[in-house]
Amino acid sequence: MFRVYKFRSMYADAEALGARWAADADPRVTPFGRWMRDHRVDEVPQFWNVVRGDMSLIGPRPERPAFCEAFEERIVGWRYRTKVRPGLSGLAQVSGGYDLLPREKVVLDLEYIEKRSLALDLRLVLRTLGVLGTGEGAR
Repeated sequence: MFRVYKFRSMYADAEALGARWAADADPRVTPFGRWMRDHRVDEVPQFWNVVRGDMSLIGPRPERPAFCEAFEERIVGWRYRTKVRPGLSGLAQVSGGYDLLPREKVVLDLEYIEKRSLALDLRLVLRTLGVLGTGEGAR
């Protein structure tokens, strides 16, 4: 387990009642936070996680411990996605991002783990750049 660095995009008390899954037009997100998310600026600090060795550029996105515990109980294969270093971007992010349910993400994460290679990572870096340019995919 490690700390994932991000710029704050939500109001300070956004999770006073506990962690919740992000949603479209999430009322917990500030107006400037929405802009940061739309332009992926909130993710920039995660490059420090890459430099530190906590994350790689490509791999399954890390998930918050509260969600991991619940998903491990309900989603077959969830724990296997933690067998590789998490990444800033991955197959699930360029294939739908927040539009995918956790059950759908784990299928793509496991596909990535099974097929991972330098060539696949390079293709996913290019697809990630496309997502950044078009705004499609993960938010």
